[in-house]
This record gives sequence, C-alpha cells and structure tokens, in this order.
Amino acid sequence: MIYDLIIIGGGPAGTAAAVYASRKRLNTLFITSEWGGQSVVSEKIYNWIGSVAISGNELAENFKNHVLANKGDCLEVKEGEKVNSIAVAEALLLQTSKSKASATLFSVKTESGQEFESKTILIATGSARRKLEAKNADALEHKGLTYCASCDGPLFSGMDVTVIGGGNAGFESAAQLLAYCSSVTLLHRSDTFRADEITVEKVLKNPKMKAIKNVDILEIKGEKFVEGLVYKNKNTGEEKELKVSGIFVEVGQIPNTTFAKDIVKLDELGRIKIEHTTGKTETPGIWAAGDCTNVLYHQNNIAAGDAVRALEDIYLTIHTR
Repeated sequence: MIYDLIIIGGGPAGTAAAVYASRKRLNTLFITSEWGGQSVVSEKIYNWIGSVAISGNELAENFKNHVLANKGDCLEVKEGEKVNSIAVAEALLLQTSKSKASATLFSVKTESGQEFESKTILIATGSARRKLEAKNADALEHKGLTYCASCDGPLFSGMDVTVIGGGNAGFESAAQLLAYCSSVTLLHRSDTFRADEITVEKVLKNPKMKAIKNVDILEIKGEKFVEGLVYKNKNTGEEKELKVSGIFVEVGQIPNTTFAKDIVKLDELGRIKIEHTTGKTETPGIWAAGDCTNVLYHQNNIAAGDAVRALEDIYLTIHTR
C-alpha cells in the first residue's frame, strides 16, 4: 500500500496532525514509539489551552485517545514503533485536480524491520532536554529542579530561583520568572553569554536579576525538595553555595532527528530546517513540525499549531497543486 501521508511522532505535533489528516480523509499512517512528548514527565502543566491544570501522563493519554478515536479507514496507527530511516523509494506521477506532476515516493523503515511507502511525510519527533550533569540533579528533578519555566514558573511565586544557561532560552526563562519570583540568579559556564546582546542587557537591568559567569554546577542541595546548589568558580576554584527554592535548567535540547539526517537538511544544532510559513523542509514531499525543527520557540501549543499548518499545506499539495 502507498499512503498519502506518514506522520512520525506521538507528541502534540504528531497527534494534532493525525487528527486533522483523518478528518481530511488522507490515507495516513501514524507511527510513534511513545505518546506525549517531553511533557509526559511533568507533574502538572498549566499552559495547555483548554485545561487549567493537567498532568503530563494525562495529557499523553488524551493525545492517544484523540488519535485512536479517529482511527479507521483513513488512519492507521502503529504504536511502539521507532523509525530507523527515511529514503527515496522511486519517482511517481501524481494526478491532481489540475494536472499531472512528478513527485517522490518515500520509504520509511522501523526498528522492527517493517517498511512503509508514502507520497508525503510529516516528521514530528520532538526533542529531548539536555540534562544537567551535577550531583543529586536526577534525584530532585520535578522536586524544584525543572526544565520548563513556562510550565512550572508560577509555582515559585515569591521565591528565590536560579536559571542555568546563558543562551536565549536561559535569558527568556529568566525574564518570565522575574514576573513572579523574588529574585533570579542566572549561572553560566562561560565568560560570555550566547544570548542576543539586547536580550541580555534588558533582562540584567531588572533589579531582581543577577548573573554569575564562569561556573560549574557541582551539586544540587536538598532532601525532599531543592534547597540550593553548589557551584565552583572556574577561574579561582572557589566553591560557593547558593540558597534557592527552584532551579530552571536551560542548557540546550537534543533534537530527535538522527534517523532523518540523510533525507532532510539539518542546522548546526541538528534541528530540521523548515520554511516557517508551511513547515516544508528542503526536501520536496517532506514536512516537519514541533521541537525537532528550527523554530524559535518550543511549546506544546506552538508544536500543535505548527503541525496543523503543515498538514493544511500537505493536503493542498496532494489535492490542488
């Protein structure tokens, strides 16, 4: 069987696209190794539109139920399958409502050895947060140490917190936290920030904001919840303890794109390069959406919206262009 579309990924982007593809009657195969994306580990999410508060597990279950509710003649679902590679299978001739056009047929292979063919592909495999490497960091994750200021920041209203990371994401997280935290201290491993100069200058002007450069994070302090951290000055070797109630880690993301590196163009960070108005990659016939792409902001709501935009363009490409 040749599908109209294969969607890869079970987070907000992939599941949103699957629901829309089914409603548009595209002959679609949906493949996911797991449901929910990064949010599955969050105890509570407060910014998923339509839900005042929802756990990551519940959100993942909702994604799954919504997709499976649309499963049928037009939508086939493969759970627990991880895609190994995408390749060009052959050229084919598509008959549209206006004319005939040449296109590419793609082959998608999974770890279990299955192979599927499709006219178009939407990659929505997301990314994983780069973890903080420090003593006790794993034990206190989601107990004061978090990787999402937008999700968890309001929980720390009136408290002293720290942000680890000196890029745009770190400073943007700090800017969000300054709205409700008593103080924000940003810790960075280098002597220069990677964030835009204008962003750095504006955030550091806030009297509640402080930044410390050239440090290594050695240990996260606390028994049941975060109570502080220990860092070392890389120039002097001096170790200091910083008392905080919350730690927000912004040390980068690792896009889940290795399987696609031979078929689409990636940027220097391994993210799929897309045309932001449509989600098209530089490979005709392949679109991408969500955290695996080089979009500016990474949020569940943004990923879902980007996937719907891409799906609309996929539908028009197949049926009208």
